Amino acid sequence: MLVMVVDSSTPAVTAALVRVDELAVTVVAERVTVDGKAHGELLAPQIHAVLAEGEVAPGDLAAVVAGTGPGPFTGLRAGMVTAAALAHALDVPVYGVCSLDGIGHPLPGRVLVATDARRKEIYWSVHHDGTRVTDPAVDKPAAVAAAIAAGEVPAVDGAAGDGAGKYADVLGLPVLPLLYPSARALAELAADRVLSKAPSEALVPLYLRRPDAVAPGERKPALR
Repeated sequence: MLVMVVDSSTPAVTAALVRVDELAVTVVAERVTVDGKAHGELLAPQIHAVLAEGEVAPGDLAAVVAGTGPGPFTGLRAGMVTAAALAHALDVPVYGVCSLDGIGHPLPGRVLVATDARRKEIYWSVHHDGTRVTDPAVDKPAAVAAAIAAGEVPAVDGAAGDGAGKYADVLGLPVLPLLYPSARALAELAADRVLSKAPSEALVPLYLRRPDAVAPGERKPALR
């Protein structure tokens, strides 16, 4: 079964065409562009590019898989809206996967997955042998390091994700080379739903906090 995977929860804008069967998930074609300011502009052309490389028509897709974050509001929304629109247009199911799981799933041992949440914060969760064991959260890196040291969250052997690299000195953990969600991992985490032809899901974004943009206040009169 051919599946389109999209993720825009981090600066890595990802579109991948994958084949899912009972034995394995195979990446047929993939485009990843690291640009945190152009999610909307990049994603649609990348989807067209992987379809062309795989010599696949959109109607050949059996499902769409989308990373649901956590991630900054604007970038995350671009990927999820694209995934939902594509699935609706093709009348195929769409499935959501936590984007942090797309980093933690391929990694053995206990790993802190941390992506850059801006505002000097990280989105994070702890994974054990590829399974997430804590809920996604957003905190200052120092607060996460203190919680690990105090035993308030499970001890970890290392950290992965672009947030782990950016705040390595604060977290005090060995940094693993996986910075961004893996399209293969996202597809693997949705494979059972794809193969069983589970009903389409309503995509629920993991924003974890309010967007940076706020509605303007009431306009003041120019004359008193």
